[in-house]
Amino acid sequence: MADQATATLNAPLAGLRGGSPAAILTPAGPASRISLRAAPDAVSPVSAAIGVTLPTRPKTSASTGKRHALWLGPDEWLVIDEDGADLMAAAASTGVLHSAVDISHRNTAVIVNGPGAEVAINSGCPQDLSLGIFPVGACSRTIFGKVEIVLFRTAEDTFRVECWRSFSPYVFGLLSEGAEDAGH
Repeated sequence: MADQATATLNAPLAGLRGGSPAAILTPAGPASRISLRAAPDAVSPVSAAIGVTLPTRPKTSASTGKRHALWLGPDEWLVIDEDGADLMAAAASTGVLHSAVDISHRNTAVIVNGPGAEVAINSGCPQDLSLGIFPVGACSRTIFGKVEIVLFRTAEDTFRVECWRSFSPYVFGLLSEGAEDAGH
C-alpha cells in the first residue's frame, strides 16, 4: 500500500509584523472566501442563503458578524468569512442560478490600522481614501503598486487589504515602506 501525503497550506505572511506607530501592519487570520456572481433576481435568495445581504451599490459592503459581502461590480461580490465557515455549502443551498468559486486558497489579507493607515496605503494606491470619499464600509477593487487588491475600510483608521497570496510579500513590503513614511 502506498503512503499517503497530506498537503498543508501555509499562511504566506505568518509571523510577520510591520509598519510604524502611525500605521501598524498585521497579517489577517485565515478566512474563507468566495467570488460570487449573481443576476439581480438572484440577489435576495443568495443573500438569504449566505447569511449576509449582498450590497447593490458601487463601493459598498454589508457585514453580519465576521461575514462580509463586498460589492465589486454590478453582478459580482467578494464574500469573506473570518471564522472560516463553509461559504460554498451556503451558496449551494440557494436553489437559484449563480456562480460561486472558493478562492480561500488564493487570497490573503493584511490589516492596516492607525492614524497613518491612509498614507501607508496611498504609498502605492492612487485612490482617494479620505473618510469623506471612502467612508467606513467602503470597498473597491483597485491597484496597489503593480498588483490588484480589494480594499475594505473596516473602521475610521483600519483597512483590510485583500490580495493574491503569491503577491502578498510584495504588498506587505510596499505597505511597510508606506507605513514608515506615514510615521515621519
